[in-house]
Amino acid sequence: MSERKVLNKYYPPDFDPAKIPKLKLPKDRQYVVRLMAPFNMRCKTCGEYIYKGKKFNARKETVQNESYLGLPIFRFYIKCTRCLAEITFKTDPENTDYTMEHGATRNFQAEKLLEEEEKRMQKEREEEELNNPMKVLENRTKDSKLEMEVLENLQELKELNQRQANVDFEAMLKQYKELEEEQRRKEQEEDEQEMKAMLEQAQNRRLLEDSDSDEEPTKIRPNPTALTKPTDILQEVRMTFPQAGRG
Repeated sequence: MSERKVLNKYYPPDFDPAKIPKLKLPKDRQYVVRLMAPFNMRCKTCGEYIYKGKKFNARKETVQNESYLGLPIFRFYIKCTRCLAEITFKTDPENTDYTMEHGATRNFQAEKLLEEEEKRMQKEREEEELNNPMKVLENRTKDSKLEMEVLENLQELKELNQRQANVDFEAMLKQYKELEEEQRRKEQEEDEQEMKAMLEQAQNRRLLEDSDSDEEPTKIRPNPTALTKPTDILQEVRMTFPQAGRG
């Protein structure tokens, strides 16, 4: 029984590999690849924001007549997620980045601009030092002075950290809790004193009202037995029943 998985293949004696036809594919052929947006961008057609990391089914092709140190440059075609407008960008091996070509604008990136500015300043400094030896001495003096300032700041930070390390945070928290409890106790005592004062004032006011009601004079009614004259009795009846007196 023959082997099921054959590793070696049979070549006949008259086999000539030169006779195998070669595929003639165009150099600018495109492939469909799956990629993520390498940077934040905004579509020029509809204004849709496309954030870094958004996945697309893109078309990839090799840029003709462009290379960097023998490395090919690739171009990618994607479509906007809102209006389906075509957006193109290509690789930038010189700066290890991507460059936007058409259909969108790259959003502002402060970090990239800062790196570019630092590279430009470093290049200008190297050119100045190359042509001016006095500039080299001046830059070295500035660098040494800056280094001394950095060391001083570092020493101050170390001393500050040592001071903070000696602080007992648990004791500070305990002291703060004690102060808070003492303040709460004082507030309770003040509230109790105010309540007592208010109760005393209410009791004093009630006693004064009771004493005033006891001191009011009572009305003295005339005693009918003390009236001896008939005219006095008649006058009293008229005062009591004025209508009867008129009749």
